[in-house]
Amino acid sequence: MTWRQAVLLSCFSAVVLLSNAKQKIFMQESDASNFLKRRGKRSPKSRDEVNVENRQKLRVDELRREYYEEQRNEFENFVEEQNDEQEERSREAVEQWRQWHYDGLHPSYLYNRHHT
Repeated sequence: MTWRQAVLLSCFSAVVLLSNAKQKIFMQESDASNFLKRRGKRSPKSRDEVNVENRQKLRVDELRREYYEEQRNEFENFVEEQNDEQEERSREAVEQWRQWHYDGLHPSYLYNRHHT
């Protein structure tokens, strides 16, 4: 089998699969308009309509929950980074202070006293 035949065969099979999938997924325009016009405004919703609306609401709630969770995680990471940077600056400042005040003869009294 040549490469042209293989390409043609794969394209043909893809077209057949897509045409079958389209028939299963989409409904006819007349059916869709009848579906929307089926009930009046005062008549109760069908069980299918209620289920579809509930699924949509649950999906929106899930997306909202994921969004706020992502925002909270990003803020927590930001705060943690800020705290780490502040701790590092404080540690550097304390270390510089200790080096500046160390006279080389003996460690300073305040930092080497024994706690009982």
